[in-house]
This record gives sequence, structure tokens and C-alpha cells, in this order.
Amino acid sequence: MQKQFVTVDDVQKILGVSRSKAYQILQGINRELKAEGYITLSGKCPTSYFKQKFYGLQVDEDDTGKVS
Repeated sequence: MQKQFVTVDDVQKILGVSRSKAYQILQGINRELKAEGYITLSGKCPTSYFKQKFYGLQVDEDDTGKVS
């Protein structure tokens, strides 16, 4: 099963950044989501949104987390 949320540890590994930078990245993403009216979780963001923001990838409509 695909993970629903990306954590600080995931961001560190994926982007090769420090822990503090990973937190800054997630805080920025969560600010954007909150401004759009979404409920956010500190230190986490939706995997599909993270992929879209950093890689410009689209997630399939069936919500399996598969990247097209």
C-alpha cells in the first residue's frame, strides 16, 4: 500500500536535505494547503501533493498513488 503522507524523514531522504530544511519545506507546503482550506498535519503532507510540487507529477485518478 502506498503511503498517504510524506514525513520529515521521507523528505530528508528524497531530497537529500537536512532535517531543519525538510521541516521548512513541509511548513511551506502546509501553509499553501491551509490557505486553500485544507486541514494539515504538522511534519507531514500528502504524498500526491509533494510529488506534484517537486516533480510536476500527476497522480492517477484511481487514487492508488501510481504516477503517470
